[in-house]
Amino acid sequence: MNPDTAVRLTDLLAPAAPRTRARPGRERILADIRAAAITEFSQNGLKGTSTQAIADRAGLTKPQLHYYIAGKEELYNELLMQVLHDWKVVFAFDEQADDPGRVLAAYIRQKLDHAFDKPEMSRIFTREVLDGGRNLERFWPASRQWTQQKIDIIDGWIARGRMRPLDAGLLLQHIWAMTQYHADYALQARAMDGLPGNAGVDREPVARELIAFVLAGCGITP
Repeated sequence: MNPDTAVRLTDLLAPAAPRTRARPGRERILADIRAAAITEFSQNGLKGTSTQAIADRAGLTKPQLHYYIAGKEELYNELLMQVLHDWKVVFAFDEQADDPGRVLAAYIRQKLDHAFDKPEMSRIFTREVLDGGRNLERFWPASRQWTQQKIDIIDGWIARGRMRPLDAGLLLQHIWAMTQYHADYALQARAMDGLPGNAGVDREPVARELIAFVLAGCGITP
């Protein structure tokens, strides 16, 4: 394949370029490829997904798909990068805030919204972890750094008596587990609520209960 013809999936995340007559079709195809890749990877992981499956789901032939991408690994790694980018940027703490109740409540709501709105992206990450996480090795140092920044903020609240002493790292991991449950185990959650597998869920009661539970555990009055 000629590398000059390959299109990185990150083109979809870049600011929109000036419109040309051909660009809307190109953008639509790239969006279809991304959506197809997300579904295939979330269901089958990297090893279980073929470029033929992505092409079929996107409504393309395999040669057409390879005009836009170099291979499935390119798509997969950029989707992993997108997940970690969201966790760094979207779920960032306000470093200047001294109200742990407000900050943690907002963090939990954002994590829940991501789980409900983008469950397939969460499942891509989870499948990678279950497969051994080989493709995440280069991301762990930065992830630990971002997490440490949150830990430092929480430890600062504890030092100032704003919440009870606890292991800030474990607190964050517990929040991740409880919020990602609604993406990774959405089928089970609906079954326990007596809902069809594709039914919509009222997330507000979930958010209220989870926020109250976490804040109470932190010694914070909501």
